[in-house]
Amino acid sequence: MVPERANTVPDGENDTELLLEPDGEDVPEVPPASRRALLGAVSGFVTVLGLAVLAVMPAPYTSSAPGPTFDTLGETANGPLIEVSGTQTFASSGQLRLTTVAFAGSRERQLDLVTVLRGWASPKITIDPVERFFPVSTGETDRQEQNRQEMTTSQENATVAALTELGIEVPATITVEEPIEGTGAVGVLLPKDQIASINGTPVVTYRDMSDALLAAGAGSTVEVGVLRGGEATTVDVVAGERPDGSALLGVWVDPDFEFPFDVTIQVDDVGGSSAGTMFALGILDLLTPEDEADGHVIAGTGTIDLDGNVGAISGIRQKMIGAVRDGATSFLAPTLNCEGVVGNVPEGLDVFAISTLSDARAAVEAIGAGETSGLPTC
Repeated sequence: MVPERANTVPDGENDTELLLEPDGEDVPEVPPASRRALLGAVSGFVTVLGLAVLAVMPAPYTSSAPGPTFDTLGETANGPLIEVSGTQTFASSGQLRLTTVAFAGSRERQLDLVTVLRGWASPKITIDPVERFFPVSTGETDRQEQNRQEMTTSQENATVAALTELGIEVPATITVEEPIEGTGAVGVLLPKDQIASINGTPVVTYRDMSDALLAAGAGSTVEVGVLRGGEATTVDVVAGERPDGSALLGVWVDPDFEFPFDVTIQVDDVGGSSAGTMFALGILDLLTPEDEADGHVIAGTGTIDLDGNVGAISGIRQKMIGAVRDGATSFLAPTLNCEGVVGNVPEGLDVFAISTLSDARAAVEAIGAGETSGLPTC
């Protein structure tokens, strides 16, 4: 309803006009807004609108948060995470949990500013410039494909490393993909060459090649027997040096393994190579009658190569947080990640440093036996 207008009530000065509401109450009439108040309201609205726009604007960053963990000795929605067929396996009472990072952001799908600010404020989240994970020439599709390839390679590496650790021979045909620029193999070893021997020692397994190069030493001239176009020949290659001081043949190779039985690894929505060490430990546990973990929940991370060396990963802080959240009391971390471990270990978690699969296996056995005082830590 429209209020009825009352009579003006004169009091001699500063008369006030009243509005008489239909129920009889007298309410003072609101005076018109001043120019200053109007400008203030408009300014406030513009500020709020600007902040709202900034909040949803894309920001060139990525975020890393604690992701889910998976028991390599357990089940997934599609069956066992690791399934071995063609040989005897053994049950375990413990858990060996691989850890992951929940990753968000890319060049194509940038984070909004609010998400970035929340990440900077959270001790559990790491915010990085998008260039760290997506160089100018790398898009989200490229990154996803790379992660899938790395996951496939890590599973194969884990299987070879685990079987080799157990003394089970894994024959391999080792084919040269291409020489590495700047090494003695350039112009000597050719793509599609099959490496048959090194310094007279037959190369039947990948470990055979590694052991022969280790014996030869960096800087030595290595006699390499190859099958080239179906014919056997030998070439001399001056070995380079790896960062650890061992000999480097100087070629990228594509090993084709002949496994004595089937090992299948399946874990959904996980990419990259950082689960390799935990895959290998899971295979070791399944193939040995000992109950190594003995009821303990052990988590960990680390890449694994065909020789069983454990490599560094990213997101170590988030992985430790995820491990504690999912019940782990012990964590296996690559020695190369110790700098990121120190000062960031969650309460209730013991972290042990590992450099090889043998180190990791020994750590699991010690944790299961409750005898960890001699294990290296970060």
